Amino acid sequence: MSSIRARLTTSFAAALLATMAAFAVTLFVARRARIYDELQRGALAQVELVLGIVGQAELRGRRLAAVGDSLVGPVLTPDLQDVLDEIPGYFLVIRNDGRFLYFSPAVRRFSLDTLTRLQDAALAAPTSGNARVLEFGGREWLVVARAPRSVKSTLSRVAVAVDTRSRDQALSEVLGTLVVIAPLLLIAAIGVAYAIAGRAFEPVDRMINEVQAITDGRSLHRRLPVDEPGDEFARLAITLNEMMERLEKSFGGLRRFTADASHELKTPLTVLRADVERAMSPNVVRAERLIALEEALHETTRMADLVDSLLTLARADEGRFDLHREPVDLEPLAHEVFETAVILGEDAGLAVSMPNLEAATVLGDFTRLRQMFLNLVMNSVKYSPRGGSVEITILRSGRTVAFSVRDTGIGISAADLPHVFERFYRADRARTRKAPTGDSPLEIERGGFGLGLAICQWIAEAHGGAISVRSRLGRGSTFTVTLPVAEIPESSATAVASVAASPG
Repeated sequence: MSSIRARLTTSFAAALLATMAAFAVTLFVARRARIYDELQRGALAQVELVLGIVGQAELRGRRLAAVGDSLVGPVLTPDLQDVLDEIPGYFLVIRNDGRFLYFSPAVRRFSLDTLTRLQDAALAAPTSGNARVLEFGGREWLVVARAPRSVKSTLSRVAVAVDTRSRDQALSEVLGTLVVIAPLLLIAAIGVAYAIAGRAFEPVDRMINEVQAITDGRSLHRRLPVDEPGDEFARLAITLNEMMERLEKSFGGLRRFTADASHELKTPLTVLRADVERAMSPNVVRAERLIALEEALHETTRMADLVDSLLTLARADEGRFDLHREPVDLEPLAHEVFETAVILGEDAGLAVSMPNLEAATVLGDFTRLRQMFLNLVMNSVKYSPRGGSVEITILRSGRTVAFSVRDTGIGISAADLPHVFERFYRADRARTRKAPTGDSPLEIERGGFGLGLAICQWIAEAHGGAISVRSRLGRGSTFTVTLPVAEIPESSATAVASVAASPG
């Protein structure tokens, strides 16, 4: 009974059982009160009937007293006694002196002890007509008494006793009916609830089967059907579809990442092995051996850079990369990046300029910010042909500052533009690394690993900012990093600038 269907059915059964129990108790109490009220009203009606008859007896007694000029009291003629004898039930008429004027045939069958107890109960009962439940003769009785309305009456009261066994019998019938019907209703309701719950959870079973078929890792392109848009199961299916879409992209990226990493490592390892084998050959002269070792060193450096980049991204993904945050003035940092860009631009035959440089301070890691800006500048220099230009700007707008690098390079196609920040993605896949010619050190690095922009994106987002790109194929690209401006007192601006510009 661990399924949701079983738990829902159990909960429904418990709630229904509690409701039925409350209903049964309410019905029992209401029925008991109604029977009690009916018995009381019947007893009062019987009292009034007997009072009317004995009133006739008193009237006859007064007439006789008027003729004989003496107190006679009630006179029960045979016809009045016959009328009283015809009235069913237990009742008696008591004089003012406590003696009986009359008691019904049913009372006459009582024993002397029971009759005495009934008399005591009748005398103890209030004459207002309110019923009292008394016990005598081994049974429970409802006793109602009322005095004659005439103050000259010689009668004390008329009392009627009603045996409550009829009430108990009626209540027993009600209870017996509930005991028989309630379990049947409960069983039927549980069966219906279980069937309804099973029908309601059919979409969940279908989802489970679909997800089990999808989670083999090779069917992530499949999606769950959405039967009735708008209900809870449809929202669940949509959420699962969105999750599987993200998983599909993640698995695809992981496969591409693994394949690209293997490829990037395979090439330098192959070159490294060939260089080492050539250097170890006994037929190679010293000059060629040195060239082979230099190439091996270069490939080893490239592999170390690749592993370092992969380690940086892995730590960033796991959230284990702590940034040393401090106020950083972007003006001296931009000058440092600009000076590096000028040197690289001279070697590549590019014009590097910085026309707009607005002062701004951000809260971040100086080393990582410099790495990001240098990556963007080197990327622009790397993919700009001779005679082109690279422009660096820093513009502040409200609470944000934008660092932009614009070049007149080869640009990026519209199809490749959404993927430029993906790992190991290179927009120009036909581009290959050139062998060093000695004309420019950049030729060795042309092509890269496709990790630089991914690292730039991580650094920007880690600082609460964002990175974007605008580009047209053959017209150049503009990379823009937007960062939040740090709120620091004006008095400390000079100190911050000196700290940010200090070495290390």
